[in-house]
Order: sequence, then C-alpha cells, then structure tokens
Amino acid sequence: MAAPLRPGLRVSPGLTIPETELSWRFSRSSGPGGQGVNTADSRVELSWDVAGSPVLTPEQRARLLDRLASRLVNGVVTIAASEHRAQLRNRDAARERLAALVASALRPPAPPRRPTKPSRGSKERRLTAKHRRTDVKQMRRRPRDV
Repeated sequence: MAAPLRPGLRVSPGLTIPETELSWRFSRSSGPGGQGVNTADSRVELSWDVAGSPVLTPEQRARLLDRLASRLVNGVVTIAASEHRAQLRNRDAARERLAALVASALRPPAPPRRPTKPSRGSKERRLTAKHRRTDVKQMRRRPRDV
C-alpha cells in the first residue's frame, strides 16, 4: 500500500512548500541499528531550492537568501537527519527542521533599540543603595585607634 501523498510542507499560514519542490536522498546511517545497520538506508537528506522556488515572493526570497547564506549551496538548502533508526521518522524530523528553519528566517527583524537614559530617581536610588552597602562594610571593619 502506498503512503498517502502529502499536499506540501506548511511553513507558516501564508507559505506552503509543495512536495514537488522537495528532493530526498537516502543513505546508510552511522551508529546503532542492529542487524539492519548495513542494509537500511535510514539517513535522510532533504533539499529545497530557495533561489528557484516559485512559491516565494521576491521579498521572501531575498530575506531567505540573505539569512540562510551560510547554509545555502548554489541557492539550495539541505537538511540531514539520521538520529532515528527508522527512515520514516528521519523524514519527519527533516521536514520539521526545514519548516522551522525557513519560518525563523522569514520572521521580520526585531525593531531597533531606542537608547534611553536612566531617570533621576533611579540614579539616586542606586547611589543611596551603594552608600548603604558601604556603611555596612565599614561597620564590619576592625576598630582603628585614632
């Protein structure tokens, strides 16, 4: 029985990557696996062509290419998953990781910080606390003969 065809990888409410744009590669995974370790191709590599994807708007494409520049090879992002022994679980892990990566890269940048000055009252409170601490430490000292 064939596995049900998924409509695509949902990244955000406004973006779904079609299954036809995702390419899969399978290979043998390292690590434990028992008798099936040398026969099962459980390691998964999921690739998606960011630069050539028609589902992205020009703004989304520019933001992804900028923010994922260190992870891209010729405009293609690749996610490898081999932490599970079953290929199906590795496929799901790779899909989730790609969706999280793309969603975080598409998030708009945080607004710039506006520098502020401490208020007069906060400065005074800080200084009185310092004086209080100084007095406490002065009282701990050994008495001096004057």
